[in-house]
Amino acid sequence: MAMGVGLTVLRQGVVFGTTALRRRMLVSLEINNKDRSYEWFLPWMAQQTAKASHAGPRSAPWTRSHQLSVETTVEQRKNGSSSIFFKLVAGPGIHYFKYRGAWMQVKRERETRSMQLMSGVPWETVTLTTLSRDRKLFPELLAEARDMAMKGHEGKLVIHTAWGTEWKPFGQPRRKRPLQSVVLEPGKAETIENDIKAFLERRQWYADRGIPYRRGYLLYGPPGSGKTSFIQALAGSLSYDICLLNLSERGLGDDKLNHLLSNAPERSFVLIEDVDAAFNKRVQTSEDGYQSSVTFSGFLNALDGVASGEERIIFMTTNHVERLDPALIRPGRVDMAELIDDATPLQARELFARFYGGVEGVTGLSNAEVKNLSDDLEKMVQEEMIVGKRVSMAALQGLFIRSDAREALTSCRDLFVTRRTPL
Repeated sequence: MAMGVGLTVLRQGVVFGTTALRRRMLVSLEINNKDRSYEWFLPWMAQQTAKASHAGPRSAPWTRSHQLSVETTVEQRKNGSSSIFFKLVAGPGIHYFKYRGAWMQVKRERETRSMQLMSGVPWETVTLTTLSRDRKLFPELLAEARDMAMKGHEGKLVIHTAWGTEWKPFGQPRRKRPLQSVVLEPGKAETIENDIKAFLERRQWYADRGIPYRRGYLLYGPPGSGKTSFIQALAGSLSYDICLLNLSERGLGDDKLNHLLSNAPERSFVLIEDVDAAFNKRVQTSEDGYQSSVTFSGFLNALDGVASGEERIIFMTTNHVERLDPALIRPGRVDMAELIDDATPLQARELFARFYGGVEGVTGLSNAEVKNLSDDLEKMVQEEMIVGKRVSMAALQGLFIRSDAREALTSCRDLFVTRRTPL
């Protein structure tokens, strides 16, 4: 009996001693899948494991993981085509690796009994454990994972779309479009760019005067004039992302709209395209007749109401500015409205020169010949404008892409259409 009691006491002592030793000598870091670093750490861990596998067992600081999960990304395009990408990451379970001379344990746990309400994704947690003396390595590891994730987006534009009440990246990051590649009427691009830069530099000025720190822009004009292209190029120029908001999305209500606008990702433009089509007599309807729960008053309150968020930039586009309710485009909701019109003679000339000019011999024309053809196109646009006919920049660009210089000039007249004078 005495021996049994002694063994029991010894066992409990070992358990308590081990627990105390773990508390004193070990430190753990928990990362759940609601945190941004969760998306950074798993790909970083997968990449380090892959490097270790290629380097061979002697030089590999990582142990090879036998529990993997696949993350599939599908990029669906409007023309029906799609691209599918696979990414292998560490699966649920326990993994070990060595980072900068310190061994760490990674435990990935998945809660299958409860799911995230909007996305249906199970809650997950990754726990990193190492010796207490090596706790300083956690920030360095996370910074390395962050830099690896950001490097993939360097020099690219990220498009976000609304997923329930959250913003999620849509598809792969896109290459930034140079701002000068969008040919607008002389001075138009500079006016908008200077205004937004002045806004970004006056945060404290707004705070000192108690003015909500937000800015709204409306770009209006005929289809194909370059409104959306300019916004994308401007976002890339300022290293901003774009949050694409569809007011006709099913399930989008006033409360969700307000939440989305108040929680847009940092350094991003909120883009609302074809805002004139969203509301018909202040009632929102979609093309198939579905009536959404977003009300016109709710939309206005989300833009500048008491509960509306700050530190945001909203761009709206429309092809029919005359259809917009005056309450929507009043100052405070739309701080700058700019007409992005059809091609002017100077715009057509510059676009032509960009397509066919440059180094002699590349297009089979000398620079002098390109200049003469540009002059002819400029005169043609002037003549057509006198009789009330216009051509969009998108139509000219489509023609220049598939035709040589002389053929393009000959076919240009077929693109002109009679357009009502814009307001």
